[in-house]
Amino acid sequence: MIDVVALGELLIDFTYQSADGDGYPLMAAHPGGAPANFLAALAKLGASTALLGKVGTDAFGTLLTGTLKKAGIETRGLLAADDVFTTLAFVTLDERGDREFSFARKPGADTALRFEELDLELIDQAKVFHFGTLSLTDEPARSATQKAVAYARRQGKLITYDPNLRKMLWSSMALAKEQMLWGLGQADVVKISDEEVDFLFGMSPAAGAEHIRKTYGCKLVFVTCGADGCVYRNGQAAGQTPGLTGLAVTDTTGAGDIFGGSAVWKLLQAGKAPEALTGPELEDIARFACVYAGLSTTRPGGISSVPSYDEAMACLR
Repeated sequence: MIDVVALGELLIDFTYQSADGDGYPLMAAHPGGAPANFLAALAKLGASTALLGKVGTDAFGTLLTGTLKKAGIETRGLLAADDVFTTLAFVTLDERGDREFSFARKPGADTALRFEELDLELIDQAKVFHFGTLSLTDEPARSATQKAVAYARRQGKLITYDPNLRKMLWSSMALAKEQMLWGLGQADVVKISDEEVDFLFGMSPAAGAEHIRKTYGCKLVFVTCGADGCVYRNGQAAGQTPGLTGLAVTDTTGAGDIFGGSAVWKLLQAGKAPEALTGPELEDIARFACVYAGLSTTRPGGISSVPSYDEAMACLR
C-alpha cells in the first residue's frame, strides 16, 4: 500500500545566489516541482509515496530521478523521454526571500505526459491522490491529469489539490481561472494560498475557505498566508494558526508544498475523514504544518529544504 501518489512536474529550480565580478548571476541548482516537494515532506515524515511524471533523458532528468530515490519517493511512475527536455525554473529572490519565477518549458517534459503512459497501479495502491495546476496548463498533460483525477475518484481515493498559480505559464488568466476552479470541484482536501483566493474570488482567506467548502464541496480547506500562518475550515470547525516567528528566512521556495505534505501526513496519522476532524484536531494539524513549512524557509531549495520531524517537534515544544 502507498500512502500518497502525486501527479505533476519534477524540475530543477535554479536559484539566484550572487553576482560574479562582472555582475552576471550565479545560480544554484535545487531539485523541486510542487508535487515532488509535497511528496518529499511526506516521505521525510515516514509516509510511502510515489510520483507520476516525466523528465528528459538529459543530465537534469537523471539528477532528478536520483534525488527522488534518495528522498525515498517511488520512481517507477516517472518516465524519461528522449524527445523532450527536463523542465527548468529560474528563481530570483528579494530581500525577504520571496520568489519570482521564469521557466524554460516550451515545452518541458512535464507537459508532455500522456494518460496512456501513467502507471495506474500506483493509484490503485494509494490511499491519497494529489495533483496541482502546473500539469493543467498544456496538453497532453492537462488531459492526462483530468483523466487520472477521474480514475482516482472512481477508485474511491482521497483527492488532495494545490492550485499553485504561476501566471507566466498560462496562455490567459481566464484559462488559469477555469482550470483552477475545475480542480476545486474535484478535491476533498485543498491547500490554497491567500493570493490564489484573492485571484479567484477577491475574498479574505477566511471567507475564501468557507466559499470553497460550500460551493465546491471540499471537505477540508487550508488557506496559507505566508508568515501570517494559515486559515483552516471544515464542516466541524474553523480557525487560524499563526506562522512560526523569529526565522532567518532565506528562500520560501516549496514552503507551501511542504505545508501541504506535512498537513496531509498529519491527516493520515489522525486516521479520520477530513470532514470529521474536530477543532482541536485541525489546530494540531495546522500548527504542525506551519512550523514544518516555516523551518523549510531557513534553507535553500524545495526538496532539499524539508526539515526533520524532530526539528519540528523541538519548535512546537
